[in-house]
Amino acid sequence: MRLMYRNIVVNIDPGTLVILIGLPAMYLVFFGYGFQSLVPASSGSSYLRYLTPGIMAFQSVMAGTVGGSLLWADRRYGMLAQLLVGPFTRLQYLLGIMFTSVVFGLTGAFVMMIGAYALLGSLSLTATGLAIMYGTIVLGSIFFGSLMLLLSALVKSNNAYNSIQILLIFVVNFASTVFYPYSDSLPLPIRALFEINPLTYVANAVRGGFAGALTTADLVGEAVLCVEMVVALFLATRAYMRSNVSFE
Repeated sequence: MRLMYRNIVVNIDPGTLVILIGLPAMYLVFFGYGFQSLVPASSGSSYLRYLTPGIMAFQSVMAGTVGGSLLWADRRYGMLAQLLVGPFTRLQYLLGIMFTSVVFGLTGAFVMMIGAYALLGSLSLTATGLAIMYGTIVLGSIFFGSLMLLLSALVKSNNAYNSIQILLIFVVNFASTVFYPYSDSLPLPIRALFEINPLTYVANAVRGGFAGALTTADLVGEAVLCVEMVVALFLATRAYMRSNVSFE
């Protein structure tokens, strides 16, 4: 709990909040209204209602960047070594990062849902749908937190770490069903990216819970996401446990 408190305080400065909350909020507002103009008014469908659960799912990616950035900065500036001298173990530090990622993922998704309510005027959600949505976001936050943790454990260059992280964010974001549905008309390489991208499974399950219409395919995606999360967490833990506590 102490490490979680410390991690949250470190990441609630205005600059970090602009990235964690402001960027997804801009997607929600500008894409929600901008792409709505492509939907015929006679269709009666709302792109904003389609986009909202996608942006909520995207918060799991943004939350994952928190954990990776924390580990990289703590190793770079010697804070990890200082924390481990105190009453903390490596495992406790790891759990602090994972739980912090989950907190940011859930909080960010809740903020996006409130924003969507303000834009749409109403939301029809059930208790089961909310449980599915937030349970899936927890899984997604742990997966992407593990992925970024693995990256930060292996990369020692600040420029390399930031470049790879930004590239990952944009690839997993746009090669998923966050903004648009999967279609067989997509080129084969892009379809392959959609199918192996964990964010696709997160977005589909969150969207199913949001609409109250979870399909069999969504449940299969949840199972795949769980497997991917366990694998990513295992690899991240091994890399982290074997890494140096400082770059010095």
